[in-house]
Amino acid sequence: QVTENSLCPSPGAMSQALAKEVPQEEGERGSRRSSWGLLVTAGVGGTLVALYAVATPFVTPALRKVCLPFVPATAAQIQNVLKMLENRNGSLVDIGSGDGRVVIAAAKKGFQAVGYELNPWLVWYSRYCAWRDGVHQNTKFYISDLWKVSFSHYRNVVVFGVPQMMPQLEKKLEEELECHARVIACRFPFPCWIPDHTTGEGIDTVWAYDLKHSRRCETKSLEITPETES
Repeated sequence: QVTENSLCPSPGAMSQALAKEVPQEEGERGSRRSSWGLLVTAGVGGTLVALYAVATPFVTPALRKVCLPFVPATAAQIQNVLKMLENRNGSLVDIGSGDGRVVIAAAKKGFQAVGYELNPWLVWYSRYCAWRDGVHQNTKFYISDLWKVSFSHYRNVVVFGVPQMMPQLEKKLEEELECHARVIACRFPFPCWIPDHTTGEGIDTVWAYDLKHSRRCETKSLEITPETES
């Protein structure tokens, strides 16, 4: 037999049922909030790690004694460099090659071109661009500090330098390069060498130095005097 009490629970029974349901719902909400918190924390942490990995190679050079920041070469600078390479042949190296655009442009003109760059992200991007432009067989890119590399076997050297590094680099190249080498400086000239050729204006100016003139290492003929009878 159905009674009125069975159809309408007493207020005490209802409050007990609600008391059991409320903690359960609060527990579920708390667990969901905890899960979202962990996801957000993991996402923020992962983003910071990724930013650190990407930014560090760009920031680290600025902390060095001689800073060589990455500033992409302009189209005019590249054309001026190629102009200074006319009637030249042999191997070419770009010191601080950045995103590889100078090396790739030289390779398209038939040079076996090499780039040295400290930033690994730029080196990998340069390799991709060389592959994309179909000159990967004529180019090589190395992750290396320019002060730890010998450039003695290159006939053509390109450098986008800064004033603080030019005196030290001038001395290094003068000690390592052969007399037939040509050094092409962009944006800033070398302090002591006298350029053989100059082209461009402003930041697009390019200076070319032939080591046989800058170092005065022309070959001199030896004069042989005949022996006289005493």
